[in-house]
Amino acid sequence: MARILLVDDDAQLLRALRINLTARGYVVVTAADGTGALTAAARTPPDLAVIDLGLPDLDGVTVVQGLRGWTGLPVIVLSARDAEAAKVAALDAGADDYVTKPFGMDELLARIRAALRRAAPAPDSGDATITTAAFTIDLAAKRLTTAAGEVRLTPTEWHLLEILARNPGKVIDHRRLLREVWGPAYGNETNYLRVHFANLRRKIEPDPARPRYVVTEPGLGYRFTP
Repeated sequence: MARILLVDDDAQLLRALRINLTARGYVVVTAADGTGALTAAARTPPDLAVIDLGLPDLDGVTVVQGLRGWTGLPVIVLSARDAEAAKVAALDAGADDYVTKPFGMDELLARIRAALRRAAPAPDSGDATITTAAFTIDLAAKRLTTAAGEVRLTPTEWHLLEILARNPGKVIDHRRLLREVWGPAYGNETNYLRVHFANLRRKIEPDPARPRYVVTEPGLGYRFTP
């Protein structure tokens, strides 16, 4: 079963989350601050991390950035900060999802399952590869490589790219992308797409300011042009 790292300085909430996740078969590791979280993740890398933003030593965004420096594991942020700017900052740092406190346990569990599905290996699809002048996408192995080597994408970045890459030249609308990657409750969270595609372009586009491969169709969605 998946190993989950829980990071929160609220001891009561941390205990409740640990009990609920353990009861569902997850292996749970907890940390009450950012330093402990990074140490625990380095010692035994988890399959997913759930991180509160309001930690006593490091801001949760800093912890997300620290993890993103070496791993692509799914990260769900928990926070009482419900302003769009806080959500964008967390997503821009590399978080895959953002849950606002207070939240329902069933909702968090559903988001954890969805995040783990995005990170799971894809079914064998043969030797499906897409080659462009800048990079090669191996859909079966979930790998993107350039002349300089492999580019590390987060599970969410990969899922978004894969949906577009499997539909070259077609405009994939916002709602479909949100529904397929995050679930039916995310139909209006277009800021998620804006931030994750910006991060993806920084990694794969020769000129992220003038994207050649992942193109925005204003008011409609996104299109992959190999």
